[in-house]
Amino acid sequence: MDISEQITIEYENVHKRFDTPVLSGVGLTVRRGETISILGTSGTGKSVLLKTTIGLITPDRGDVRIDGVSVYHSNPAELRGIRQAVRYVFQYAALFDSLNIYDNVAMGLEPETLRTLDKKVILDRIANSLENVNLDPSKVLSKLPAELSGGMRKRVGLARAIVGEPRIILYDEPVTGLDPVNAATVNRLITSIAERTKVTSIVVTHDVPGALEMSHRVALLDNGKLRFVGTPEEFKGSDDPLVMAFADRQAAARAALKLIEHETEDNESGTPHAVSIGV
Repeated sequence: MDISEQITIEYENVHKRFDTPVLSGVGLTVRRGETISILGTSGTGKSVLLKTTIGLITPDRGDVRIDGVSVYHSNPAELRGIRQAVRYVFQYAALFDSLNIYDNVAMGLEPETLRTLDKKVILDRIANSLENVNLDPSKVLSKLPAELSGGMRKRVGLARAIVGEPRIILYDEPVTGLDPVNAATVNRLITSIAERTKVTSIVVTHDVPGALEMSHRVALLDNGKLRFVGTPEEFKGSDDPLVMAFADRQAAARAALKLIEHETEDNESGTPHAVSIGV
C-alpha cells in the first residue's frame, strides 16, 4: 500500500519515569497511511509511549504532535480536534459489560453525530463496521460482550474504533490472549482496515511475525530508547543481537539459555545476579 510522505504523528524527545525511567528520549515520526509496529520486551515502555499519543499518560519532558498540533501545548478546541481524529483499541477490547454490542460500537461515534444523525443511518454505520470485521450484525447487535468469544470481543473493539472513520488508530496488544488462528484473523483485519481506509496505524504488540507481515516499518524499544526503526526486511536482516533475537525465535531461546546458565554460574559462585528476559 502506498503511503504519504506527510508526517501525521511526531514523538519529540519523549521522557517518562515512574519509580524508574520508562521512556528516555524517544523520537519517532509516523507518516500518513503508514502502519508501524512497536516491539520490545515486557515493561520496556511500549504501551506507555502509545498512551502519550492522546494524553492518557503525560510525558515528563518532550512533546507529541498530531498533524503538527501539540497534544500537550494546545488549546481545548485543538485537543478536541486531535482526539476526534484518533481511536484507541485497548488490549482487552474494554467493552462495557452492561451494554449490548450496538451500544458498545456506538460509543465510537461522536456525541454530536449520535444527536444529529437519523437512527437508521447510525444503525447502518454500526452494522457496516461490524461487517468490516467479519461479524454478522443480525447475530451480535443485541448480545452482551459476555455472550461472545474472546476473538469476537476483539473484533467488536475494532468495529468501535473504525465506526467513527478516524484518521489514526492506536492498537495496544490487539492479539494478546488469542489463539494463533484468531490472532492471525485480527492481524489481517488491521491490515485490511488500513488498506481500505488509508488510516495511520500504530500497533504495540509481542506478535513479531504478525508485526513483520502487516507493517511498513517496525520499531524496537529497549530500555526506554528506540534501538531499531526500519522496514520488516531491514529488521530481519539486522545484525543487532537483540533484533536478531526478536526476528528468530531459536536465537531468542539460545540467548535466554545463555542468560540462565550465566545466572546459575554466578549463583554457584556466590555472586548475586538477577536476569529478566521477556521476548
